[in-house]
Amino acid sequence: MSDLVKIAVDAMGGDNSPQKVIDGIIHNHKKINNNFYKIFGDKNKIENLINKKLDKNFYEINHTENLVLSSDSPLEAAKKGKNTSMWLAIESVKKKDADIVISAGNTGALLVISKLNLAMLDNIDKPALSALWPNKKGMSVVLDLGANIECSSKNLFDFSIMGASLYTSLYPNQKPNVGLLNIGSEELKGNEIIKETFKILSSKKTDNYNFAGYIEGNQIMDGEINVIVSDGFTGNIALKTAEGTANFIVKELKKTMTNSLIGKISSILNFSNLNKFKKRLDPRLYNGAIFLGLDSPVVKSHGGTDYIGFSNSLEVCNKIVSGNLIEKIKQNI
Repeated sequence: MSDLVKIAVDAMGGDNSPQKVIDGIIHNHKKINNNFYKIFGDKNKIENLINKKLDKNFYEINHTENLVLSSDSPLEAAKKGKNTSMWLAIESVKKKDADIVISAGNTGALLVISKLNLAMLDNIDKPALSALWPNKKGMSVVLDLGANIECSSKNLFDFSIMGASLYTSLYPNQKPNVGLLNIGSEELKGNEIIKETFKILSSKKTDNYNFAGYIEGNQIMDGEINVIVSDGFTGNIALKTAEGTANFIVKELKKTMTNSLIGKISSILNFSNLNKFKKRLDPRLYNGAIFLGLDSPVVKSHGGTDYIGFSNSLEVCNKIVSGNLIEKIKQNI
């Protein structure tokens, strides 16, 4: 068991849990057999779902009937005490009983309870919420996506280092290009914090990443920039805009292909290409946001995803631990 990546799983968070969480674990184990799942939640429900579908050498169930609801405020979630499935899962990472924690539950509660249990990394002032986005050439890391509405130039500089460390943990053979999300590519564009961050990043020489300057919103999908840095307000709007646009395109394409006889014939003839297109925009493939800046990694799965999406976020957990994310951030800071 010492060679296994130990993942603490909050089994009770998100829609259709624990069903989708357990199904996700079973699906993930079929693809990756070096994960050990420390599952926190209602043992009676979980045992019925996992019974004989997973080798007992790869999981354990830690029983609690208490859980954080999606409707709970972060303060309400914290006041529920130390016996919720979310708190216990995070605490197991604090105690070094697990390498990483994942939950599909309440995002605000997960951030607050994580900060209550886990220390910040030295010289990091604020944690950032990061995620993977598809682009023309592969994937990009984008942060912050909503953990910090207001950021200083130091915060944005720290996000650059943490984002680059995350990228190299996930893709160890690539040196990332880091870009600042801005309203233009010229050095004079943007507010004073963005300009100051530009100066800091331009003056720092490092072998860990290349600073590529500013990036505009319409360039995010080009694939030239691997790590896109922003304050949480701007980043969250960019994320929701991208998600909404992707959903709009898929729905409109489906409507066009099924509304007429010609459209139906065309969809049959182009079934393979359409399937590839749909898969490329499938949000389940990019599920798994990561809180960066704490001394242990915390992954947030989308609450509305299904078991495939949850399985993919477990794969992200494995890559983060195997890629020594926390040590990379410490070294780079």
